[in-house]
Amino acid sequence: MIYSDRTVAGRALGKQLLDLRAAQPLLLGLPRGGVPVAAAVREIIGGDLDILLVRKLGVPWQPELAMGAIGEDGVRVLNQDVLSHIGITPQEFAEIEAAERVELDRRRAVWRGDAKPIPLDGRTVVIIDDGMATGATVVVACRVARLHQPVRIVVAVPVSSAEALRRVAAEADQVVCPLVPHSLGGVGTAYQDFHQLADEEVTALLG
Repeated sequence: MIYSDRTVAGRALGKQLLDLRAAQPLLLGLPRGGVPVAAAVREIIGGDLDILLVRKLGVPWQPELAMGAIGEDGVRVLNQDVLSHIGITPQEFAEIEAAERVELDRRRAVWRGDAKPIPLDGRTVVIIDDGMATGATVVVACRVARLHQPVRIVVAVPVSSAEALRRVAAEADQVVCPLVPHSLGGVGTAYQDFHQLADEEVTALLG
């Protein structure tokens, strides 16, 4: 299965989530790529749409590979499997994390401004991304969401590695993923159109 783009992937994912329609879920897209997927899921099952701000800490020479991830509220997850193999120094790691914190704050200003996030407490929350390679970013998203006491956390992605599914299953109450390739070289390999979204595209989707 290859998705033509993130919207098509989101509609396919939405059909796997029809049982959540009655819960009026809060759909949290992970910017940037998870937002069009979440918007398409919303077409199918309804609910509210918002973002959850997290940042992958990519390996400098292979940015798609996460050595960890950070989120709002100071949450950080380290991917020890990756860190043990790449030989990055604590100083190099700290510099990358600092730069990603700056980008996290920039995105908060662009997409939230002075607006408050939709409250998560007491809600069925669906965390949505365009895919998971290591799962580090989604693990951070789950931990950030859990701080706000939702009644249930569902992770929904169109494609994932088996390893990432295992990691995320330990954090979420349910994980939904229709495509788990035997070998996932990168999330983008599951899409014909996997372009880098501009800030304006995300803003328009959030409406």
